Amino acid sequence: MTTPPEDPSRIVDLTLQHYNQRAQEFRAGTQAHDVSQNIDALLRHIESRPPYRILDFGCGPGRDLRTFAALGHQATGLEGAAQFVSMARVDSGCEVWQQDFLQLELPDEYFDGVYANASLFHVPGRELPRVLGQLRATLKNGGVLFSSNPRGDNEEGWNRGRYGAYHDLEAWRGYLTRAGFIELEHYYRPAGLPFEQQPWLASVWRRPAP
Repeated sequence: MTTPPEDPSRIVDLTLQHYNQRAQEFRAGTQAHDVSQNIDALLRHIESRPPYRILDFGCGPGRDLRTFAALGHQATGLEGAAQFVSMARVDSGCEVWQQDFLQLELPDEYFDGVYANASLFHVPGRELPRVLGQLRATLKNGGVLFSSNPRGDNEEGWNRGRYGAYHDLEAWRGYLTRAGFIELEHYYRPAGLPFEQQPWLASVWRRPAP
C-alpha cells in the first residue's frame, strides 16, 4: 500500500510552528556558526558590478543578512517564521519579506544572487521544481544561486518536528539542471573532515544569460 503524499500546507504550518516555538534557542545555537566559506562561494561567482542585490532565502534570525550588509551589499531576507522575521529585521536592519517557501512572490530578474543556506531542504521534492523555477526567475541573467543542504539518500519526511528532503549530489544536480541552472561548483562541509563527517552538500549555480 502506497503512503499518500503529505499535504504541503501541513508541512509548512508544522515546520514554521517548530521554528517559531524555538526561535530564541535556534538563534543562540547558530549565531556563532562560521559559514564564510558559503558566503564567499556565492560572491566570487557573481559577475556583475558590486554592490550586489542578494536574496537571503530562509534568512532565519538574520545572521548572514548582517554579513552581506556589512560587506556593502543590498541584502533582502525572506523568511516564513514570524519570530525569525522580527529578529532579522531588528538585528540586521535589512528589509525582510515574510513569505513561506511554497507561496513565493518574487520580482523578476531582480537579484544578482540568491543565498539559500540550510533552507531549500525544507521544500518537498514534488514542489521543488516549481520553487527552483521561481528562484531562477528572480535572478538576473547570469545571476548565481548558492544552496547548502543536509545530504542524504533521497529520502524525505519528518525529522524532530521539521519536514526535510535529503538529496545526494546526483539527485540535487538533476533538480537544478532541469530547472535551467548551470553548475559552477560543489563541495561538502565542514571542510577538512572525512566525507562521512561532512553532512552538508553545498553547491553554486548560474542562471545562464540568453
